[in-house]
Order: sequence, then structure tokens, then C-alpha cells
Amino acid sequence: MINHNKVIVVMPAYNASATLEKTFNEIPLSIVDEVILVDDHGSDGTFEKAKKLGIDHVIRHEFNKGYGGNQKTCYNKALELGADIIVMLHPDYQYTPKLIESMCYLIANDLYPVVLGSRILGKGALKGGMPVYKYIANRCLTLFQNILMNQKLSEYHTGFRAFSKEVLENINFNINSDDFIFDNQMLAQLMFKGYQVGEITCPTKYFEEASSINFQRSSVYGMGVILTSIKYFLTKIGLYNWKILK
Repeated sequence: MINHNKVIVVMPAYNASATLEKTFNEIPLSIVDEVILVDDHGSDGTFEKAKKLGIDHVIRHEFNKGYGGNQKTCYNKALELGADIIVMLHPDYQYTPKLIESMCYLIANDLYPVVLGSRILGKGALKGGMPVYKYIANRCLTLFQNILMNQKLSEYHTGFRAFSKEVLENINFNINSDDFIFDNQMLAQLMFKGYQVGEITCPTKYFEEASSINFQRSSVYGMGVILTSIKYFLTKIGLYNWKILK
């Protein structure tokens, strides 16, 4: 049962006009109450395209705030609108919106307060075109994090996530990085608070129009993931005090 919960889908966008319509058209509006798109000062007309499609709330940053900064605007707006369940979906059509209902069902029925769409469960990642170096890095980083953070996730790096209102209200995501490591810091925060994370198998698509960071940015992200895990572990055992976890 989902109907008694207000479901809001948030889409952090940057130059996503080529894939936005296809993504938006697959959102199950029968169970989604409102959609928010935040254009992070892109240059390809994403803002205008979103308006034309009739997306409920379209926001454009006056300057580029980064991937994490974009999500902060998304989540704050969703909470302001009274969302009970918030789903973060990339508008680049890399993740299928058809899983939104299943992800929301798990939260609405109190099975998990957080649900991730995992590219690694099953064999969909490489089949969907994930570069081999990214797949290997994903597996190695996930193993490292599972050991230090005492978890058993299949991956920490998916961009398809659903949260209960309670989770977003009880972690201080606004002090996290404005860069790509925001996603990882957010998982560290909610795990530190004791929230359980569910996963659902998600087929993924890698193609020219889908957003993807280059090798250099990926390397910076990877180092950030390692640092996040170490800070989490040291804070957990009392040898460090990482303020974003408090």
C-alpha cells in the first residue's frame, strides 16, 4: 500500500534535455504525487524542456552548485512540500523509472526506510554497458566500505535512491559536500544513525547521452569514498569525531 503516502520524485539535472522526456514519461504518475526537477545551471535548455513537459516544480540554479548541491535543493524542496517518500532519479535515463513503485512499496510498508536501486545485484551492470574499470572500482570500493562500515550492500554508488521523510529529517545532509561524494556521505550518515538499507535489482543503461564522470573525476571520487569509510570507522570506535555524522 502506497496511497496514504505522499510520493515525490526529485531529479537533479545538468544538461539532461536529450533524455529528460523519455525519463519523465516512464515515471508512474499513478503513485507519484509530484515531480521536482532542479537544473544546475546547465546550457542545453533542460529548464525550458522541463517546463514544456509540465513537470510540477522546475527550479534553476543561478550558478552551478555541483551534484551534491543540486540534491540539497531537491530534498529541501521535497520536504517543504510535505513528502512522505522521496525518490531521487537521474533524468539521464540510465536507471529505469519503472522501479519507483517497487522501491516506494518497501518504504510505505515499513520494510526499509531507505531503498537503493542496485546495478550490481544480478548481472546487469556490464551487460548494460558499464565500463569495466568502473565495475572493478565499484566492487573494490564496495568491499572496502562493507568491511569498515559493517554492512553488506552490493554497491554504495548508485544514483537511484528512495528515502522515507524520517531519514531526511534526521540526518544533516545540508552540511555534506556539494560534489559527487555527497551520495556516499549521505549513506554514511544514515547508517551511523542505524537506518537499515534495502536494495532492489536495477537494470542500467550506459550510452552517449547518459551522464558519467570521467576517469579523473572518478579517481577523486574513489579517494573520497575511502576517506569517508575511514572517518566513519574511526568515529564509530571513538577515535575521531566526524561532525557530519552527529
